[in-house]
Amino acid sequence: MACPFFMPVVRLENGSWLHAERLPLGCGWSGQCTAPGHEGESPSHDELREFCNLGYAEGCGRLPRERVWDSVRFAARCVGSDAENGSGRRVHIHCVCERGHRPIESGTLEFDAIKARWVKPHRDSRVQRMAECFLESYMEKRKRQEVTRVAS
Repeated sequence: MACPFFMPVVRLENGSWLHAERLPLGCGWSGQCTAPGHEGESPSHDELREFCNLGYAEGCGRLPRERVWDSVRFAARCVGSDAENGSGRRVHIHCVCERGHRPIESGTLEFDAIKARWVKPHRDSRVQRMAECFLESYMEKRKRQEVTRVAS
């Protein structure tokens, strides 16, 4: 679950998470805040580690008191030919926006892996960017798993 006001920009290779691949977007990201009054501000390394990449950022001074969502979470599934091996033609990304640890809004985004384009993007540019980051991490993980499977 990432903060809904976080706009990820660049993969954060030197983060200090114990298991970065378990983070909501598949790894740590640096980026910018989009919270009202803080648009374009770059969070500190500690803020990225404690709030932006994790959501439910009650301790963040930028988090608006009035907001629709607290966090955004994603899950992916390959569909189409060879989907059981993770190389489907399309990737469905299920997106859930939460408030108070409860789903407020959900939907399925769709990415065409053959044409390398979004068939069904999210209407909110922040959530769409998070989905793109999640997809990038997801596809890299699937490739590593496939290499391991073939090698064994």
